[in-house]
Formats: sequence, C-alpha cells, structure tokens
Amino acid sequence: MTTLLILRHGPTAWNAEGRIQGSIDEPLSDAGRARVARYRLPPGSADLRWFASPKRRAWETAALLGLAPTPDPRIVEMDWGEWEGLRIEELRADGRMPDRHDRLGLDFKAPGGESPREVQARLRSWLADVAMDGRPAGAVAHNGILRALYALATGWDMRDAPGDDLVNGCAHLFRLAADGTPAVVRMNIGLLE
Repeated sequence: MTTLLILRHGPTAWNAEGRIQGSIDEPLSDAGRARVARYRLPPGSADLRWFASPKRRAWETAALLGLAPTPDPRIVEMDWGEWEGLRIEELRADGRMPDRHDRLGLDFKAPGGESPREVQARLRSWLADVAMDGRPAGAVAHNGILRALYALATGWDMRDAPGDDLVNGCAHLFRLAADGTPAVVRMNIGLLE
C-alpha cells in the first residue's frame, strides 16, 4: 500500500469573486499567498515524492511550501468549458446552473466541459502510476480532483452530501492499493498554524 497526502491550492482572486476557474491558469492572490505562507505540512511530508498540477495556483502553493514537485497534467482542475471565467451567482441567477450543481452526480458537466467521471478516468491513471512506484507521495491539486478522488475512495456518487466535508486549508490522506484504488485514511488535516 502506498500513502498519498493531497491538498488544494491556496486561494485566488477568482475564488474570492466566485468565478469558475477550471482550466484557466489563475495565480494565487496576495491573500492566498499570505494564507499558504502560514500552512504547515504534517511531519514527514517533506520526504514524500511530490506532484503538482501544472496550473500556477497549484505550482505557487507548492513553491510556498518549499516543495519541488513533478508536474502532472492528470491532476489539473476539471474543465468547466463555456462556464470558465463566469461568476457562479450569475449562472444561478439566469438558470444555467442549479443551486446545488455539486449534487448532480458524476456525469454532470457544463457545456463543452468535463464531468467528474471524466476527471476520475484521468485521475485513475495517475493513481495507478503513483501506486506502481510504491513511494509515499504528496500532491497539490484542485477541488475537482479532491472531490473525484474522494468519490473513488468512498463510492460517493455526488448526488448527496459527502460523508466527510472537504475543507480548504487542509490536507487529506489516502492509501492506494497496488492498482491505485484509493481508500480514505484521514480527511481534513489542518494546515494553518
């Protein structure tokens, strides 16, 4: 079994504005950089084999944590297609996005975008490679990746609330079977000092 510690990038200006980032390459905001500078990874984390999404917000987070990750495009955020750059409240106001889009299941996707199930397909490939290597690993990724990983580990179909909240500013620990199948070890490990 291989362990995987994973966390979401720090905040961006678009997070604060309620805009959908998806595949758009937004950097951390000044407030996001200040927040990540206060993160403290769990003991032993520096010895992990680290990966990061190649998106600036993930890469900056890794750099601020003193990590030298390997970039992997399989852990980039879910592509939101035509909705990228738009504000969530605007999409809800005109009826394009339902109030609880996060509970519409694994096959929900924005026009021209990617579904959580499609994210899981590319994520499975990466998990299998990490497990095959066998070394404990860490990753800096995105909310969509964390949700897809959690769903793979628990069988959550994304139609109801997850069994565990996925809290920002936390790391999440998983165990990978030899084929990369994940299982939850511990969720919401606080990073703020």
